[in-house]
Amino acid sequence: MDPIAAKYIGAGIACIGMGGAGVGVGTIFGHYLAAAIRNPSAADGQFPRLIFGFAVTEALAIFSLLIALLLLYAV
Repeated sequence: MDPIAAKYIGAGIACIGMGGAGVGVGTIFGHYLAAAIRNPSAADGQFPRLIFGFAVTEALAIFSLLIALLLLYAV
C-alpha cells in the first residue's frame, strides 16, 4: 500500500471520533432535558455535571482532530 494513501485512510479513521462527539453531546443534553422536565428542583444540582460531560465529549473531538492532523502533516 502506498504510504500517502495509508496516511489519508488513517486520518479519516481518526475523524470518526469527531462524529461520535456530536452524537454524545446531543445525548447528554437530551438526557439532561428529560431529567429536568421530570424533576425541575434537581436540575440546578445536575448542571455542573452537564457542563463537565459536555467538556469531556468535546475534548474527545478535539483529540481526534489533533490525531488526524498529526497523521496528515507530521508523519
